[in-house]
Amino acid sequence: MINKTLRGCTALALALVPLITATAPARALEAAPLADAIELLPLAVEDRTGYARNSFKHWNAGDDADDGCNTRAEVLLAEATVAPEVGPGCAISGGSWTSYYDNQTVIQAGSLDIDHMVPLAEAWDSGASTWTPARREAYANDQGAHQSLVAVTARSNRSKADKDPAEWLPPAADVHCRYLGEWVGTKLRWGLSADEAELKTLEAFGEACETTVVTYTTAP
Repeated sequence: MINKTLRGCTALALALVPLITATAPARALEAAPLADAIELLPLAVEDRTGYARNSFKHWNAGDDADDGCNTRAEVLLAEATVAPEVGPGCAISGGSWTSYYDNQTVIQAGSLDIDHMVPLAEAWDSGASTWTPARREAYANDQGAHQSLVAVTARSNRSKADKDPAEWLPPAADVHCRYLGEWVGTKLRWGLSADEAELKTLEAFGEACETTVVTYTTAP
């Protein structure tokens, strides 16, 4: 009798698992024209007090801890226009990439940087200074949104450094709307603010980039 009761309880518990999983809230994909998305950014004065690059742990083991590749390598593999070969220790050879900041084709992985769309220092200034180390690590290795990390030429990445759109835009003028949409989407994904000069620049492009739609999901 006891065994039957236990089996019944176990069966009930197993039956409830799919119900519990099914009711877990999914993060909704948000979408808005660039001009409307810009209005969602909170205005705040930026403060870099206490910033250190190592406050954001990167690159970690990436999304697949068993593939032997860190986040940088996983982004390179995901963004390749021609798939490279992957050797022992995640050594990448061959392949091809398009650096959209400057419209350059790159055929050597070592010539690419993985840019944080919103640089780490800018993120710190805009709210990440109050985050836990774990959340900053998640930000620095975010592959949950395609725009968070982008493979670009080392030259364009280093020209950008930690500048916001009021100070820097990609050399390729025809990608400015895309870039600003991805910048705004990243800030909204992570709940980051913008300062006055940054907002003015974004707003100046908001109407001009009328076909640009910002899409994002809130970061976990």
